[in-house]
Amino acid sequence: MVAVFLGSLFGTLALGVPIAFALILCGVAIMFTLNMLDAQIVAQNLINGANNFSLMAIPFFVLAGELMNAGGISKRIVEFAMSLVGHIRGGLGYVAIIASILFAGLSGSAVADTAALGAILIPMMIARGYDVNRSTGLICASGIIAPVIPPSIPMIIFGVTAGVSITQLFMGGIVPGIMMGAGLITAWTFIARKDKSELPKRQSSKEILQSTTKAIWALFLPVIIIGGLRGGIFTPTEAAVVAAFYALFVGLFIYRELQLKDLHNVLVAAAKTTAVVMFVAAAAMVSAWMITVADVPGQMAEALGGLIEHPLMLLLLINLILLAIGLVMDLTPAILIFTPVFLPLVKMAGIDPVYFGIIMVINLCIGLITPPVGTVLYVGCGISKINIIELTKGIWPFVLVHIIVLILLILFPSIIMVPLDLLT
Repeated sequence: MVAVFLGSLFGTLALGVPIAFALILCGVAIMFTLNMLDAQIVAQNLINGANNFSLMAIPFFVLAGELMNAGGISKRIVEFAMSLVGHIRGGLGYVAIIASILFAGLSGSAVADTAALGAILIPMMIARGYDVNRSTGLICASGIIAPVIPPSIPMIIFGVTAGVSITQLFMGGIVPGIMMGAGLITAWTFIARKDKSELPKRQSSKEILQSTTKAIWALFLPVIIIGGLRGGIFTPTEAAVVAAFYALFVGLFIYRELQLKDLHNVLVAAAKTTAVVMFVAAAAMVSAWMITVADVPGQMAEALGGLIEHPLMLLLLINLILLAIGLVMDLTPAILIFTPVFLPLVKMAGIDPVYFGIIMVINLCIGLITPPVGTVLYVGCGISKINIIELTKGIWPFVLVHIIVLILLILFPSIIMVPLDLLT
């Protein structure tokens, strides 16, 4: 069954079949092998895959991200970060990292974060003499902080698939996300020592206050989301609705950069992104259900039975497999496909499912910035007009930083679990 599952999945992907249809065909292949082929099972699981209340958070967070971009929130976050660190050596690199951490608390999507901030910062960095490959690499590496710091669309998907608390996943992602940002700042500090780019003048206290005042509405949204979740005021789905309404209100009435005529394009863009994610989620339920029926996790447990009593070794092996998967598969389908496979093993080994979910999301996020399927890499290439090989040369130090952070989180689980216990 493991051979049928992996062979059908990667075989269809190698033929260029879209991921959603590949997942359905994978489920059908297992059905055929078990001699239980039934179109009604496929249809029923497709419906069940999308019929989940927690998944409603995804369209609203996507909409909130689109509204933030159209309403000028992204621009003000960049201006705020520029006022703080823009004047120091390599300052625009620090601006990119700080802005990404702040924007991560708004968007929840690596692609949206990279596209929004890259469109603003990459042209600025190139104009001031920064190396285009290294600058684009930094923007892309900073962009994958977005799915780790709450709100996080991938963590919503993991929470729904694994049946664990999305609120706990959100709270557990705060410290790792900040660690990823701190690691990038450390790496950029060494790289920027040789920087010969033009330095802008230091902004006065009055100018810093002005940029802070302009950005205060943008900076207040993460406080609302995290505070509301931590205080039990609303669920993650309700938090997504609050975020979308807040972004709409700020864009229309505070910054006044969002016009009513713009709403059509914003809604269409959000609908397209949501449709892709939801269809993949629905299709994944077909293969996930058949994986369970065929007892693929049980067969995996039998194969890895010797490691169940050694949780650290099991976790290291799973993460090596996930790193390899991230090279050839996008984040969302990887979570949907492999969570039902690995989660039973993790539970048998006594590893906390919330902790594992955070590790899994971070691991697969690294795949977003590694070729050949790194989605975020292609966004960066499109903005900076360079090819994937040039960008790969520029991004490797930052990929190494994220891998080091991942290893630290695996070796020292308390980095996640202690703050999680305090915050929930």
